[in-house]
Amino acid sequence: MKDKLSLLVQHAITSALTAGHLHSLEAIPPIVMDIPKISAHGDYSTNIAMTIAASQKKAPRDIAGIIIDHIEDSDRLLSKVEVAGAGFINFFIAQSKWYEVLKAVHDKDKAYGTSQLGLGKCVQIEFVSANPTGPLHVGHGRCAAVGETLSAIFKAAGYDVEKEYYVNDSGRQIRTLGESVFVRYQQLLGKTIDLPKDGYQGAYIKDLARMLLDQEGQRLMDLPEDEAVAVCARFAAEKILAEIREDLVAFGISFDNWFSEQSLYDSGAVQAVMIQCKDQANVYEHEGALWFRTKDFGDEKDRVVVRANGLTTYFASDIAYHKDKFERGFDRVLDIWGADHHGYIPRVAASIQALGYDADRFQVLLVQMVNLLRGGKPVTMSTRAGEFVTLREVIDEVGRDAARFLFLLRHYESPLDFDLELAKKESNENPVYYVQYVHARISNILRKAEERGYTNISWDEDFPELINLSAEIELIKLMARYPEILGQSALLMEPHRIPFYLKELAGAFHAYYHDRNKHKVVSDDARLSAARLYLVSAIRIIIRNGLALMGVSAPETM
Repeated sequence: MKDKLSLLVQHAITSALTAGHLHSLEAIPPIVMDIPKISAHGDYSTNIAMTIAASQKKAPRDIAGIIIDHIEDSDRLLSKVEVAGAGFINFFIAQSKWYEVLKAVHDKDKAYGTSQLGLGKCVQIEFVSANPTGPLHVGHGRCAAVGETLSAIFKAAGYDVEKEYYVNDSGRQIRTLGESVFVRYQQLLGKTIDLPKDGYQGAYIKDLARMLLDQEGQRLMDLPEDEAVAVCARFAAEKILAEIREDLVAFGISFDNWFSEQSLYDSGAVQAVMIQCKDQANVYEHEGALWFRTKDFGDEKDRVVVRANGLTTYFASDIAYHKDKFERGFDRVLDIWGADHHGYIPRVAASIQALGYDADRFQVLLVQMVNLLRGGKPVTMSTRAGEFVTLREVIDEVGRDAARFLFLLRHYESPLDFDLELAKKESNENPVYYVQYVHARISNILRKAEERGYTNISWDEDFPELINLSAEIELIKLMARYPEILGQSALLMEPHRIPFYLKELAGAFHAYYHDRNKHKVVSDDARLSAARLYLVSAIRIIIRNGLALMGVSAPETM
């Protein structure tokens, strides 16, 4: 509806300009359509008259009147248009048009809500990318849910999407992992030795050491320490990465590509990009180290890419990695990081710009921390101390559906309180249960209707006369918003809009269903029953579609 209205207004402004009733505009601004908070003010409203008032030297109310006079509503979309307040234009949709929405839901079914906003543009989304130094925790789970759902939303909006996991399998943290495992390995063999100060202390390190001892026996004790540590690091990283893959599969997360950081060194890509940057004078030497001129491209200061001891920093491999992304031809490159990486954005953006790529094609979403609660009380998490609840433990305790839904319930830029006890409740307090129950309840209604002989429910021209109560029209209006919500979620990269919308639709259905005196779905009135079954089955389609985008099941029974 919004798109149709925006087009009507745009054509009206063009017509008014052609007729000389409005002064020339360099370009018609975007026509923003909002839903008024008070239903008496119409179904949609726009402030376009106020937006262009300065260029017209007219009062916004007068401009609004001119626009209304030039609206050509040949499709009879509108029942009324009026000027309100300082110059708002309020639109009232003809009731007959709402039934077209109902038909569209049924006709398009799983495709309802999809669009071609993306025009086939290719987007690469990199997310999770946790270091293979320990199990995934709930913070990784939130990043996974955001990345996977945003990918599904992009696909539904017509984008070509590739999902990638960047495996940080090189560098200092991998050596620290190897040192930690080697210490535990030696302890199992009776040697008295302490973990390094920055070592990983989780119980999983001891488990890895036991597995390594079972596989290798005592032979590592005969190796030079650096070689033994390298063996431990490689063994541990492979085992941890395998567990990460398993946990992500259990969480319903899949990737098109797993990209190894070490491969950038093995292929010479890091060395090659350093040579390129030197040739472009974007790298210079200072006090024995090599520095990237990131400050010249908007960062607060220059950054070291090669230390004085000859070892590269993570920034060096990140430059090579993002260069590789752009060389693969993606129209947009989207990274989803934890909020603690916010300071890293300017340097990566600077390096992309320095290499000659359009920095606007690179975006980063920062996902805020998760406060894990149990019955309202905090659960401590620390990846170094090992006092953390893993993502797998959360999945095993509350289930994938609840975890995926609750991780998405707030904007990713806001901290999230995740209460394990709430996630398990089978009540309206639990948002995922509240929404899923709508699908299950309507499925049950349809089964019972079929038992009474109501089968093959399809559109009938009599339906507008039968489902015309205010609550029914409001339900249809809510269904009309789903494609708009999905489009906004894609354009603004805000997946939380989907669960918020589903909760609103679920609430409207629950209210409708519980008023049995007015809204009994299946009754002895065959025509009315058929109409209402058509109505509620459309709601079921949208609930299923929205949950599918989130990776949440739509149960037939609960």
